[in-house]
Amino acid sequence: MKSITDKPKAPESTPDANDDLKTLPIADVEKRLNSSPDGLTDVEARKRLAQYSPNEITEKKTNLFLKFLSYFWGPIPWMIETAVILSGIVRHWPDFFIILLLLICNAVVGFWEERQAGNAIAALKKELAIQAKAKRDGKWITPPARDLVPGDVIRLRLGDIVPADARLLAGDEVAVDQSALTGESLPATHKAGDAVFSGSIMRRGEIDALVYATGTHTYFGKTAQLVAEAQTVSHFQRAVMKIGNYLIILAVVLVAVIIGFAIYRGDRILTTLQFALVLTVAAIPVAMPTVLSVTMAVGARLLARKKAIVSRLVAIEELAGVDVLCSDKTGTLTQNKLTLGDPFTIDGISADQIILAAALASRAEDKDTIDLAVLGGLKDDKALNGYQVVHFQPFDPVQKRTEATVKAADGKLFDVAKGAPQVVLQMSINAGEAKSAVEKAVNEFAARGFRSLGVARADEKGKWRFLGVLPMSDPPREQAKATIVSARQMGVSIKMVTGDSIAIAREMSNQLGLGGNILDAGGLGDSKKQETPQEVDLIEKADGFAQVFPEHKFHIIDVLQIVGMTGDGVNDAPALKKADCGIAVSGATDAARAAASIVLLTDGLSVIIDAIKESRRIFQRMNSYAIYRIAETLRVLLFMMLAILVFNFYPLTAVMIVMLALLNDGAILSIAYDNVHYKDKPEAWNMRLVLGISTVLGVIGVVSAFGLFYLGERVFHLDRPHIQTLMYLKLSVAGHLTIFLTRTRGPFWSIRPAKILWFAVLGTQILATLIAVYGVFMTPLGWGWAMFVWGYALAWFLVNDRVKLLAYRIFDPTNASSAVKKPIILTPMVPASAI
Repeated sequence: MKSITDKPKAPESTPDANDDLKTLPIADVEKRLNSSPDGLTDVEARKRLAQYSPNEITEKKTNLFLKFLSYFWGPIPWMIETAVILSGIVRHWPDFFIILLLLICNAVVGFWEERQAGNAIAALKKELAIQAKAKRDGKWITPPARDLVPGDVIRLRLGDIVPADARLLAGDEVAVDQSALTGESLPATHKAGDAVFSGSIMRRGEIDALVYATGTHTYFGKTAQLVAEAQTVSHFQRAVMKIGNYLIILAVVLVAVIIGFAIYRGDRILTTLQFALVLTVAAIPVAMPTVLSVTMAVGARLLARKKAIVSRLVAIEELAGVDVLCSDKTGTLTQNKLTLGDPFTIDGISADQIILAAALASRAEDKDTIDLAVLGGLKDDKALNGYQVVHFQPFDPVQKRTEATVKAADGKLFDVAKGAPQVVLQMSINAGEAKSAVEKAVNEFAARGFRSLGVARADEKGKWRFLGVLPMSDPPREQAKATIVSARQMGVSIKMVTGDSIAIAREMSNQLGLGGNILDAGGLGDSKKQETPQEVDLIEKADGFAQVFPEHKFHIIDVLQIVGMTGDGVNDAPALKKADCGIAVSGATDAARAAASIVLLTDGLSVIIDAIKESRRIFQRMNSYAIYRIAETLRVLLFMMLAILVFNFYPLTAVMIVMLALLNDGAILSIAYDNVHYKDKPEAWNMRLVLGISTVLGVIGVVSAFGLFYLGERVFHLDRPHIQTLMYLKLSVAGHLTIFLTRTRGPFWSIRPAKILWFAVLGTQILATLIAVYGVFMTPLGWGWAMFVWGYALAWFLVNDRVKLLAYRIFDPTNASSAVKKPIILTPMVPASAI
């Protein structure tokens, strides 16, 4: 017989050929693919990977040059471009060239920051690449799914996402969820020889399969490019966009007033339009999308360092408002390291016999924690040598047991099973006589914090006899209790969700300090059931839920309000998708990881708490940005409008306004790295507070601006060109000092600013000062007047800080000092090259 490598190269995969491979007898498929149930050699797999290309749907890559040009297309760029054209028409060549240069600079900054953020998220998502289980050189390995080729033999287990189109080999029937591809609401049953498609989810069973199509040649690949992924907009983004729309409307209204008065006074219409357009551009928060994406990307990179991968970027924002976290018990609150205790036996069965029967119903290669604990309980490593497992039925979360058909050394066949004690007992012929003793043993084990595993054995006639109960302990994590206390201090209630009995759940809940109010999920019904107000109240007040089935998890999430949910199994996927922030824990199935917004690569609950803290810091940064942006827009627009209407004087030129906006936007990007205090309760947008504080700061800014205008014109008798330069420097310096006011609720010195924010503000203001002193595109001011402006701005900065504290007491009297004071969390700089 020829080896695989001696056979002719597999035919080129085409859609028509794949349709044939989907329906041909499995023997013909193996022949066409030059493969067998033993799979391929590694050498042959490499050859075929070069021939067929990686098993992935290649994303359409945008031409970078066209992407850059897109920054010159849209309402805001159109306004700036119109201002450039008008400057050329009226022959204001300095304005023309400086505005054109700033337009290009704005596009370069936006393009670069968005590209860096996109690269960061792409790098993080590589951590979530699906791993397949394939047979190469006769051994099972776990290559990335993208490395699969036609002819590979793969193993599909409960919770796996099918990585390629494949034909099922010999084995039991399996249930496959194809809803994402076909719209079928229920999982479809498939048997040996049937085709399963890439993107489907294994809902029940375990079986080997032969890959016949990969990448764009799969059923999914043919249609994937026809569907555009919907982009979700988070609560944060909606709120920030509302602020942006408010500023745009405000700018348009005030500019319209300016234009109206200019026309009434007979001013040159082209000059007025050019100025109005530039003023509108300066007022519109051009940098807001960039600040948002950069802030999110920084948070995602920080979480990645702590082994939490963000698959949906806005999930970081959603976490800030989470007030309830439904947490799996096993592996999250506990160590997920099961060890066997002393078994309970009946009918004179020895402990070794029970452990041997349970071990025969286990499989080490699946790395299941229960199976490994049972196999680890064998006193003799060679105890299984005389037995051959003829058929193995993996654990089914619905049937709640594992079964195996075994041939003994004497050739006799028998069955063994292990699973939930009540399930295994119910199928046994000695259930009646053993029930009371078994229930008593299970309750005693549960009271001591043990999880029970029922074990049974059937003879050749299929009659099951209950053998006994194996107790297994999974101690709580060392830091779990402290983490729960920390979560409560942050206003987050932890609710334990487990499939274990009420007694085990209550014991573990008490050990963790969660409380003993455990609700039996059996009375919750399914997701279609409408709860009464009394039942809703019970769910909200419960410390945890026991005997939980998949439909219960979905229902619990539906009843609770802003909630996070952890899970690891395929049946957790609906609840993870439903939750405001679904979190797949370490070791989760592909289906759970695909449904979740955040995927943990390390065990435990502490990383989730870190993620909540980080999300609240991000909220604080965005809140600071919103107040700053509104205050600055009000300051510039009101000052300009009143100066024009009252004094018939343009206090800033068009070039000054554009430079002011550019320097402000450039520095404010650094707020993504700022040091902040997170609050000790879930965050929510308080628009009354945001608008109130920003309005107060904006109005005070207008007062201080007119104060300097009065000094310059009436006291020091400066000419109008010098006054314009004076006002430019004042608005620039005072505007950047506003950042240090809005970033804290207390005095400006209460939180030390990040070095990058400090250097960004200092650098831009040194540049603004040099421009004013030496008169770049404006009348030179000189160092004396520049120092006077700095002193004036700093004096008003101190006054504004006191006014801000008073405003907070008025607009938010109950939370005047709600930020956490200890510990002070400093956010390190995370360069894009860090990942």
